[in-house]
Amino acid sequence: MKRFQFEYGNERIFVRELEKLRVWVKRQMVHKLLFHVFCETVDKERIRTVCDYLEKYFPDAEYIGCTTSGNIVSGDKGKSDICVSCTMFEYPDTQYRVFQLSIEEHSLEVGQRLKKYIEDNPWVKSVELLTTINGISMTKFCESFTDCRKDVCIFGGGAYSPDLSWNNGFVFSKGHEMMDQGVVLLMTGGDDFHLVTMHITGWKPLGREFTVTKAQDSRLYELDGQPAFDVYYKYLHINNDENFFENSLEFPIFYKYHGIDILRAPSSSNEDGSLNMTSVVEENVSAKLAYGDPEVIVDSVKEESLAVAKFQPDVIDVFSCAARLMYWGSEDVGRETMPFEAIAPTVGFFTSGEFLRTEEFVNQHNVTLVVAAMREGDADEDMEIYHMLSEEEKSGKINMIKRLTTFINAATAEMEEANRKLEIAAISDALTRLLNRGEIQRRISDCVRENSDTSEKVSLIMMDLDDFKKVNDTYGHKEGDNVLIGLADVLRDTLKECYIDGDIGRWGGEEFMVLLPGFSADKAKMIADILLKNFSDINFELAGHQTMSLGVTEYIDGEDADVFTMRVDAALYEAKANGKNQVVVK
Repeated sequence: MKRFQFEYGNERIFVRELEKLRVWVKRQMVHKLLFHVFCETVDKERIRTVCDYLEKYFPDAEYIGCTTSGNIVSGDKGKSDICVSCTMFEYPDTQYRVFQLSIEEHSLEVGQRLKKYIEDNPWVKSVELLTTINGISMTKFCESFTDCRKDVCIFGGGAYSPDLSWNNGFVFSKGHEMMDQGVVLLMTGGDDFHLVTMHITGWKPLGREFTVTKAQDSRLYELDGQPAFDVYYKYLHINNDENFFENSLEFPIFYKYHGIDILRAPSSSNEDGSLNMTSVVEENVSAKLAYGDPEVIVDSVKEESLAVAKFQPDVIDVFSCAARLMYWGSEDVGRETMPFEAIAPTVGFFTSGEFLRTEEFVNQHNVTLVVAAMREGDADEDMEIYHMLSEEEKSGKINMIKRLTTFINAATAEMEEANRKLEIAAISDALTRLLNRGEIQRRISDCVRENSDTSEKVSLIMMDLDDFKKVNDTYGHKEGDNVLIGLADVLRDTLKECYIDGDIGRWGGEEFMVLLPGFSADKAKMIADILLKNFSDINFELAGHQTMSLGVTEYIDGEDADVFTMRVDAALYEAKANGKNQVVVK
C-alpha cells in the first residue's frame, strides 16, 4: 500500500500532478486506487472541479470526501483549502466498497444496511465513515452499528466547515450528490489487509466532580441541580452569548461512557442555562470539566505513536477535533500529528466529531484524535523501533501547568473527602457509628411518605437494653460503652448476614431502632428473635452476658410517622412490663 498527497492550488498545477501520478501508476504494480478529498471550503463548484478531474484521469478509481474545518496533509495543517490523497492497494486480495446514504436524526437504516453488507461479505475488516452532524444528536446513529461483526473496526469523522458557527458541512462520493444530511461508508478488507485503531485525548479532568441531575436526549439541563451553563460561568467566566461555543471548546465535559473516558464539548448554550450537546448525556453520571496541557498531549501522542510504529503501517488516517486545532493554532497543531507522518504518510482532517468503535460500541468523541493505521502484508519482525525521549523525560522535569493542575486536583480530592466525612458525621452517632436519632427519624418519615399510597409493607423494630444502668454503676461507663458498641455490631452484622437492606439508628441512650422496608410484622418478628439471641450470646469482658427487650410493629395505612413510632415504643414497653428479654409484636 502506498499513498500520494497533494494540495489543490489551481487547475494547472493540479492537472500536472494528476498526469505525473497517472504515469507513475502505469509503471507500478497497482491493484486499486482510492482518493480522499478533504475540503476546507463549502464552494461546491470548486470541489466539483477537483472531482471532475479525478474522474477524467482515473475513471476506474473511487473517491470520497467531505468539508472540514482544516485539512491534514503529510501530518501537518494543510495550506490549501482542498487536500487530495491517493491510496494505492498493491495486493490483489485487498478490496474496498463505497456507500453513500441519507441520514436523519433517528434513522437506523445506515447501521442495518452496513450490518447486512458485513454479514454477506466476510472480507470486510474496516469501515471508515464520513458523516454530517449539523447540530443533530448522533447517539442513535452510533447505536445502529452496535451489532456489527465484532472484528470489524469502525472509525471516521464528522464533516465541518471553515466557520465553526455554521452548520453547513456536507459529504460526497463518486456518482452521488453532495449531501448535507448524509454519510459515506468505505468498507476495506481482505486477507492481506491489516489495521489498528486508537484514540488520544491528552485532556485531563480538572477540579471538582459534578453529577448530571437533569438531561434529556442531547440537552444537558443541570449539573448538581444547577443550570449546566453556570459551571462554565462560575469556574471559567465564559458568558452565555454568541461566543460560548468557541470559548468552551477547550474545556469539554469529561465522563465515562461505555466503559471508556469520553469528552463532550457543548455545541451551544440556551437562555435557560441548558447546553446543547452533540450526543445524549445520561442522568446520574459523574462528570468533570477537562483541560488540555500541551506536554500531556504530546506525551500521549508519543506513547500511542510508539504502538503505531510497532504495527509498521503503510498509511495512517487521522481525524482530529476542531477544538484541538483551535487549542494549538495552525502553526503548532503539527506537534500532535507530525509524529505519525514520521511513521507513514498521514492524512486526515479537523472534524465536528470523531467516531471510533471500542469493543462492540461505536462512540462519538469530541476534542479527541482518532488514528487508523493500515498496511498490506505482514510486518517485519526484525525491525527495531526506537523511542526518542524529550528533554523533559530526560531531566524528569514537570512543567508549571502540570504542577498547578496536580495541586488543584489533589486539593479538590481532599476537600471532597473532607466533605464526605462531614456529611457522614452529621448523620452518625459518634459512639456506635450507626445513624443518629435525627437521621433515622427522617428516614422513617420518608419511608412512611413514600409508602402511604402503596401496598408496600414497612415494619419497625425498637430495642432497649435490660437493666443497663446496673452495667454503668457496677462496671463503669467504659464497659457500658463496650456493651452499646457490641449491640451496634450485632445489628449491623445480623442484617448483613440475612441480606437485609434496612436502616439502623441509635434512638437515644440504650435504645435502638431498625427500619425494615418491605417487611411484614411476622417477618420483622423473625429478625427480632435472631437479634435477641445473637446479642445474648455475647460474653462481655466485665459485664458478661446481657439481654434486651424488643418491640415490633407494622405500618398501618394512613398513620403518620409519629404514630408509627409511638406504637413500636408501646410494644417495647409491653416487652419490658412482661419480664424483659423478649419480643412483643403490637
